[in-house]
Amino acid sequence: MKNWIKGAAPTRRGFLKGSAGALALGSGVNLFNINHAFSQDVSYDGSVFDAGGATLRIAEWGGFWEEIVRKELLNQFEKDFNCKIAYESSFPWFPKFVAGGPQKPPFALVNWNYGEMFKTAAAGDFFVPIDELVANLPNAKSIWPFATENGVGVTWSYTRYCYAYRSDLVDPKPASFKDFWEEKFAGKRGTYVTSNGLQMDFFIAACKLFGKDQYDLDAGYEAMRKAMPMKISDFTGNMQTLLERGEVEIAVQHDAEVYQQMDKGVKVAPMLWDEIKPILTQTKTVSRYAEPVEKKLAYALLNRTLDTKLQSVMGSTFYQRPVNKDVVITPNLASKGVTNTADAIAGYWTPDWKSYNEHEEDIVETVNGIFAG
Repeated sequence: MKNWIKGAAPTRRGFLKGSAGALALGSGVNLFNINHAFSQDVSYDGSVFDAGGATLRIAEWGGFWEEIVRKELLNQFEKDFNCKIAYESSFPWFPKFVAGGPQKPPFALVNWNYGEMFKTAAAGDFFVPIDELVANLPNAKSIWPFATENGVGVTWSYTRYCYAYRSDLVDPKPASFKDFWEEKFAGKRGTYVTSNGLQMDFFIAACKLFGKDQYDLDAGYEAMRKAMPMKISDFTGNMQTLLERGEVEIAVQHDAEVYQQMDKGVKVAPMLWDEIKPILTQTKTVSRYAEPVEKKLAYALLNRTLDTKLQSVMGSTFYQRPVNKDVVITPNLASKGVTNTADAIAGYWTPDWKSYNEHEEDIVETVNGIFAG
């Protein structure tokens, strides 16, 4: 990650500020240029401030996730900062961003998984640059470096990719990524529709481990063919049901879902991918052209998200792993062997999502054909 040195060189922001001034002097006052966020310096130092009743538009997951986030974070935030949170849970976010363009963002603060976040970042100048974002998050000093190495947003919690398998039906237990393809699992394997991020990561991992690198699409296609017949699910909750019924004995999954089932008495276990370690992240961005007060509120809320309190709550409730180094792993995760140490995070890998998105149409068409056949 590049070091951010304020004032070290002319920046796009500085250029745009100068342009806004020239417009105001030369052709009458242009209120957009004078009042908009890119014509003003917006910074946050970690303190509470009065937002005067302003609205902060955020996008994040709905359902029980929203209930917990509101209870543990948002309700108190609204009181502390004298603001209102407008919460949108109607995913996906990408179409809403590209519909209005960078200067009319639908939300100021957004929670993403990697695939769609990188697609949106590639489509325009939507987000505050990562170094500038981190500079406005005092709590970022306590997070692991991998949380910002994606170069777009700040990861605040995550889970590990794995296989979930029926511990009472599978013997011996799987020990490697390629064990998914063993003949005994024919018709009892499970993955997801091509629009699901778990299938995307699974496909990229297969390209890399069966081919010469992650860009070897032919190797990935052949791996999908050899894995057929498979059960294809749309989301992880349905896959949990298939595992419980025994319709699937091994499935692509992330470890939080497996740990939750284990604690409910379901006879499943995880086999974490160790040959390659992509992670399923919760990553947040701040919109570059959000209005100044709203942008400052976005910084403040993201900063609180990185605090140990919320990270612990998400661990105990959703089995999410923390990125804050100071978080003590909650008992439900500690009992599964999860730790929050430098050794535990070593080797995490981010696929080249730019390349995947460039080839997505071909990948989706080809893999859907394999699944349908």
